[in-house]
Amino acid sequence: MITRRTLLGSSLLGAGGLAGSLTGGLMGSLSSPTTAAATDYKALVVLFLNGGSDGHNMLVPTDAAYTDYQRARGNLALTRQSLANLAGTAAGHTFGLHASLAPLVPLYAGRRLAFVSNVGPSVEPATAAQVLDNAVDLPPFLMSHSDQTTIAQGWTFNDDVSGWAGRALEQLPSSLRHPTAAVTLANDRTLVQGRRSAVSFLSPDGSRWWGTADLANPQSEAVQALQRMSNWQFGNTYEAEYARSFGSALADSTRFTKALLSAPAPSQDFGSDWVGQRLRQIATLLPVFKSDGLRRQVFLLPWGSFDTHAGQRGSGPNTQDAQFVHLAKALVAFDGAMQSAGMQGDVTLLVMSEFGRTLRPGSGGGSEHAWGNHWALLGGAVNGGTVHGRFPTLALGGPDDCDPGRNGRLAPDIASDQVGSALMQWMGLPASQVLDAFPLLARFPQTTLPGLIKA
Repeated sequence: MITRRTLLGSSLLGAGGLAGSLTGGLMGSLSSPTTAAATDYKALVVLFLNGGSDGHNMLVPTDAAYTDYQRARGNLALTRQSLANLAGTAAGHTFGLHASLAPLVPLYAGRRLAFVSNVGPSVEPATAAQVLDNAVDLPPFLMSHSDQTTIAQGWTFNDDVSGWAGRALEQLPSSLRHPTAAVTLANDRTLVQGRRSAVSFLSPDGSRWWGTADLANPQSEAVQALQRMSNWQFGNTYEAEYARSFGSALADSTRFTKALLSAPAPSQDFGSDWVGQRLRQIATLLPVFKSDGLRRQVFLLPWGSFDTHAGQRGSGPNTQDAQFVHLAKALVAFDGAMQSAGMQGDVTLLVMSEFGRTLRPGSGGGSEHAWGNHWALLGGAVNGGTVHGRFPTLALGGPDDCDPGRNGRLAPDIASDQVGSALMQWMGLPASQVLDAFPLLARFPQTTLPGLIKA
């Protein structure tokens, strides 16, 4: 027998605990509250590399600066001959990618892929010398995984737990807003959490199964019971909010389920790894959401085990070398799927991490927590084929090393919020509302990163 307790216990917390406030009949119309033309759609997909991915071994200078890199990196250094060379000169250097990322070279050559040099969570502009002199404010709990993850995603060090994308979505013009704008594919959600709106949760199966209830079969007894429960009314405030959240979660799961069932899967090979399958899921859904007129969406996809204190190199499944193979395959397939769908200009994908790692290797064949890191951007709207920002000096104790121990911890030139601001303004955030979504940028002379997105 299906009981109320069974349905609540196995469904609400598992499938829809993070869901937004979409309402509507089960498997009914998925039309948006807006009536936007299907051509006016933009989505930001944020792939967050958990653990602090080592950007020094992602993007490597191949000119004279390689000598500094090789000397500082020791047994972590990639040979110059192994690198996948990028065409042209950018940020005053020539560059190569980690060999596992070689499939990305054509995307860079096609000007759909760009890198952002030396990015990190920042409170105010800070040089390495100022940090060493204690002359500037720094983010709290620097080099703590959990804290720097939330700060990079928009936490502003107070009781407000929202993130920069969630706040920016709430500042968009009303014609661009809808209840399924902020989506997370994991329990982490700071980036997409707004101040007054909830987050939709997308499980691997689209949240199709709520215990024994299959949302693809709306006439079943279990689904009908869920529908009745979603319409319950209560006078008690706590019970009313619980019922509202239940109904919202159910409606979100219904939307995702129907979209996945109705959309053809992309033909590209995303690989069998978790990141490939989740990016494949997003690539399947985006054309449906665009045709539905949802207009603006942000997806947060955390992935990986990049906390490589030991064993960073090699063939093991958690080495950076091996994980980059899966990353490259998934990104190439995602780019191809967006082009096949005619959405290459509608979707931008950001690859970011909470912090970078030390230039100096650790004792176990890995690297330690640091600060500044290199990020990547993919999409037709990206000003690609270049490296944005100033590339740092990769020397232990050099002008960009803010570590008193000369371990090669870089002071960021670009604040993570500046990158986020550029992307959310592309999404439609008015310039007059930037500081509402990115309050820490009040101490920066520039509240965005010019040239990151094509004019």
